[in-house]
Amino acid sequence: MPLPPVSDRGATTLDAASVARAQRRAVWVLSLNQILGGLAFGATISLGAVLAAELSGDESFSGLAAAAVTLGTALVAVPLARLARTRGRRVSLTTGMAIALVGVVLVVLAVAIDAFALLLIAFLLVGAAQAANLQSRFAAVDLATDATRGRDLSIVVWATTIGAVLGPNLTGPGEILGDAVGMPPLTGPYLFTVVAQVLAIVLLLTALRPDPLLLAQQVVAATPVEAGAIVRADHARAARFAIFAIAAAHGTMVSVMAMTPVHLLHHGASLTVIGLTISLHIAGMFALAPVFGILADRIGRVPTILVGQAVLAAALVTASFGQESTVAVTVALILLGLGWSASTVAGSTLLTEASSEAQRTRRQGASDFTMSIVGAAGAVLAGVILGWIGYGGLALVVSVLVVATVLLSPLGRLPAGKREPRN
Repeated sequence: MPLPPVSDRGATTLDAASVARAQRRAVWVLSLNQILGGLAFGATISLGAVLAAELSGDESFSGLAAAAVTLGTALVAVPLARLARTRGRRVSLTTGMAIALVGVVLVVLAVAIDAFALLLIAFLLVGAAQAANLQSRFAAVDLATDATRGRDLSIVVWATTIGAVLGPNLTGPGEILGDAVGMPPLTGPYLFTVVAQVLAIVLLLTALRPDPLLLAQQVVAATPVEAGAIVRADHARAARFAIFAIAAAHGTMVSVMAMTPVHLLHHGASLTVIGLTISLHIAGMFALAPVFGILADRIGRVPTILVGQAVLAAALVTASFGQESTVAVTVALILLGLGWSASTVAGSTLLTEASSEAQRTRRQGASDFTMSIVGAAGAVLAGVILGWIGYGGLALVVSVLVVATVLLSPLGRLPAGKREPRN
């Protein structure tokens, strides 16, 4: 389809300074959007397992809510990427959030009419919000250069921390508010979800201008000199490695993290301790993302991925040999989050710059799809492995993914002329 004129995107020229300003604006808008999206998603998913158990009448079905969200994320990832390619990030991201908003309304309706099947369909739609959140990190680097690509991506990833931490804590106040307005039991927190989601949609529609992806497309088409700063030749092998590294790190993290509450509970840990452990793990996932982004810009994408693998290996060894100690398991979970962060930030950065402008959004969608599917499979298989050889054995089994990433890492190195600046 023909690209709209530059003036429609909020820029009057395509020179380097104008593109840089548009990039800075996009990063800050997307970061604020991640905070709102994190609030909405955190408040939504924190009650998912409880609602699933309540409506199904069987606690063994409680995990289906999270499974439905993950499946929804995977199913929407590729269509949203295609939509971004043709209509821009603004339309793609708001579409994902609008779908999720419908899902939230259906969650409340399902509880009101006691319909378990409808609840699962609703959480499937809610997964679109997570797909949009994942795509936001790629939107943050549509206009970025090699020198700042890792940093810009990591800033948006870091912003997720605020919403992810605050969202679940809105459960209590939300329930009080829900009771006051006559909402079904346990659905009050979704009032916050709706408000945050609507604000995020309005923010993107009004402030994500110029659209970073559409502007990048026009820069490539109109000004080859300026395009050289944000686009390079296609390196399919490196891009495939990046997709593998991201998915492997995610699978490793989800497999161990998902089974940690069960393991700690069986070893006598209180719910407070379990909650603290998971909170510290989430902090590890997001809080230091900018550090890894800067590291990726300075020492390179693949070296930073390898740093992530080293941290993941340390986490798995700690979890395996310290499985009887709550402190050791907590340390392992923090390391697990840090290793995931380094691998995901550097891997996403590598995927973006190893893909030509024509291939980029397709591969980004494929990466998010693969990441979600591997995470879902890891969570399911982890339960089987836990029952078979225990928590320590699970940690050692998933270390295969770390070893595979390290062995395949030479595939991710770009030609000498495409290496990142080391200043």
